[in-house]
Amino acid sequence: MPATTFYIPSVNLMGSGCLKEAATAIESYGWKKALIVTDAPLVKLGVVGQVAELLASHNVTSVVYDEVKPNPNVTNVEHGLAILKENNCDFVISLGGGSPHDCAKGIALVATNGGDIADYEGLDQSAKPQLPLVAINTTAGTASEMTRFCIITDDTRHVKMAIVDKHTTPLLSVNDSDLMLGMPPSLTAATGMDALTHAVEAYVSTAATPITDACALQAIRLISDNLRTAVTDGSNAEAREQMAYAEFLAGMAFNNASLGYVHAMAHQLGGFYDLPHGVCNAILLPHVQAFNAKVASPRLADIAAAMGCDVLGKSAEDAAQDCIAAIRTLSADVNIPVGVAQLGAKEEDIPTLVENAMKDACGITNPIQPTFEEVAQIFKEAM
Repeated sequence: MPATTFYIPSVNLMGSGCLKEAATAIESYGWKKALIVTDAPLVKLGVVGQVAELLASHNVTSVVYDEVKPNPNVTNVEHGLAILKENNCDFVISLGGGSPHDCAKGIALVATNGGDIADYEGLDQSAKPQLPLVAINTTAGTASEMTRFCIITDDTRHVKMAIVDKHTTPLLSVNDSDLMLGMPPSLTAATGMDALTHAVEAYVSTAATPITDACALQAIRLISDNLRTAVTDGSNAEAREQMAYAEFLAGMAFNNASLGYVHAMAHQLGGFYDLPHGVCNAILLPHVQAFNAKVASPRLADIAAAMGCDVLGKSAEDAAQDCIAAIRTLSADVNIPVGVAQLGAKEEDIPTLVENAMKDACGITNPIQPTFEEVAQIFKEAM
């Protein structure tokens, strides 16, 4: 096995009520003024005000940029960066789910490296560490609060740029499950299936290691055991906390083993039609794994067992089919649409979607490198 590097934030706070510990930690770093990158719903819910007050009680002032879109774009990064510079902020706080985290990473990276965020598309294109970033998570899905992945939409090209850079890893991640109790069922389902996709793709990845395998399988177990409850009973503190651990474990897995063609394809749907990332992943996941089963059946059999399937005495091929069926069942149970056509995707756009998917950095570690025709067929089946 070749030498590997394991990426993770320096400090990670987990569990109910850990937001208060985060404020103490922020004060200890000596930073004075934060740019809080978030979205409008969290302002309306009072979460942003709660964080700003907590910071103030620890001698840290803040300004807010709350215009982040569900699929953050180049303009979001530019606007946030302008506010950061105007107010002489010395660090960034991302507050929310994957969208604020990714936008904040873009802002913090350009703040120290200069240029435009598009300059950093690809793998490790930056020269300097980003401005210090604290990522406070409010969803259990993307794991962007602890990864080196930053996804920004280029509206002119209608593509999502995958920026994979060690310098975008936050210094401090905060997963206080109390902040997740108010998540609506649809968001809980989409982010939970996003986390499942991270774990599955990391486990079948060609860059998987024993460390990422352990993280991925435990994440899959926790998601299988807790996502349905978190969706149907959002105030269930135990389910919320277990999902927070699950999404973090899945993040540890894919942050180091990378992903596959589910993400390579989902990024194109999100960039082209402005669709929710987690839902696109959930729809594509069983279709891509059915394709991968040609070479990855033993690994998919392990996933089937982690999802609670009885695979004793079954062949790897049969157990892999159980895995795909279990993914479909979980998706249906949390009310994920069955096809991307329901979201507005059109079959005539498939050639463009395929072309862009085959350029996406996430596809490099897929267990099979598909042809143009094979990716097109998967898109058709997912319609």
